[in-house]
Amino acid sequence: MSGFTRRDVFRLGAAGVVAGTVGAPGLASAQEQKWAPEKGAKLRVLRWTKFVPGDQTGFEENTKKFTEATGVPVELEYQSWEDIRPKAAVAANVGSGPDIIFGWYDDAHQYPDKLVDVTDVADYLGKKYEGWVPAAKAYGTRKNRWICLPFGASGQCLAYRKSYLEQAGFKEFPKNFDDYLKMAQALKKANHPIGFALGHAVGDGSGWTHQLIWSFGGKMVDENNKVAINSPETIKALEYVKELAANFVPGTASWLDPHNNKAFLSDLVSVTNNGISIWVAAKNDKNPMTDDIFHAPYPVGPIGKPTELHLLTSAMIFKYSKYPKAAKAYMAFMFEDPQYTKWQAASIGYFTHTLNYYDKNPIWTSDPKITPYRDTMKRMLPNGYAGTMGYASAAVMADYILLDMVAEAALGSASPKDAAANAERKARRYYG
Repeated sequence: MSGFTRRDVFRLGAAGVVAGTVGAPGLASAQEQKWAPEKGAKLRVLRWTKFVPGDQTGFEENTKKFTEATGVPVELEYQSWEDIRPKAAVAANVGSGPDIIFGWYDDAHQYPDKLVDVTDVADYLGKKYEGWVPAAKAYGTRKNRWICLPFGASGQCLAYRKSYLEQAGFKEFPKNFDDYLKMAQALKKANHPIGFALGHAVGDGSGWTHQLIWSFGGKMVDENNKVAINSPETIKALEYVKELAANFVPGTASWLDPHNNKAFLSDLVSVTNNGISIWVAAKNDKNPMTDDIFHAPYPVGPIGKPTELHLLTSAMIFKYSKYPKAAKAYMAFMFEDPQYTKWQAASIGYFTHTLNYYDKNPIWTSDPKITPYRDTMKRMLPNGYAGTMGYASAAVMADYILLDMVAEAALGSASPKDAAANAERKARRYYG
């Protein structure tokens, strides 16, 4: 940060100085926001545990740079993916905890009044970095104000063994659901079953189940937020799920987010949905299967367009924080280029960006196996589709209502009709 002293940083505001490191535009705007950290500021930040080593090391390096620039110490805390949501809910309810928590999906919409308004930061970043991806804006805003800063999505594609597909008679990954089912059946017959999480896997389980239900036209609620899950479209999707799940490897009923990674890398499944972490782990370990691992977007279902859900994480600054300006400065810093570009590269594209500017990150074209993950945010529908996000949509997601519905039909513990009726009853607890 040549040319600036620590005193300059405090005088101008940390975000303004960071903007200055990547070009003069935005410096004045950042100064106007008055994000100079409070005297004696220190921050606690809670985020997810890593699946890709570079994610955590890159994040920590950028955090260290922030401290060096501002003098504000930042304590990073890590929790498992499943534990983030309850930790955030407790912090919101008791009014004490980390200054910043990186939550999942629309968690922020469960307690928007407990969160600092970050519209100033979001407007600054959106203006500078070519705007927010539409799904990110939907997650980040409530009643025309930004309640959180969507940081990135653990974008999912379908990881598959190319040689196994070829053995099953497929030269490329299917693009429609009819061929997708035929592929699954052929792979099982060749002793290469597929496998998808049916346990309460925050990312992987929620991701593929929502994508599939939405692909048939099913949805938890309609445009007026009226419960609509018990529909002919949903039942048709569940009938398809039952056929698809007949080709799963045993044990998926209890799978959480790590399980499909382990199953794939142990050669127990030939296809699963995941972030890029499976391929990264294989590559880092020099696993012989590395060159045989490929990635494809989800096939498009009867609705005729992408209907994907990806595990979005958003930074929430809580009102109980004594240092909201420092927290805003920290988040602005972490979003700035080169910090964000460097973190994405260190993660090898594990998190898809929420600002359009980062389409240009060279990581996306550095290897054709990474490129499919670049546009996952743009193929994504927001949770709560086709209604609006709020307490009910966040609670339904946190309660795994749609995932449990799919699991019931897939495992045969309920018929498709009964599974849809069960989900409808549960959803009405939140939507009325």
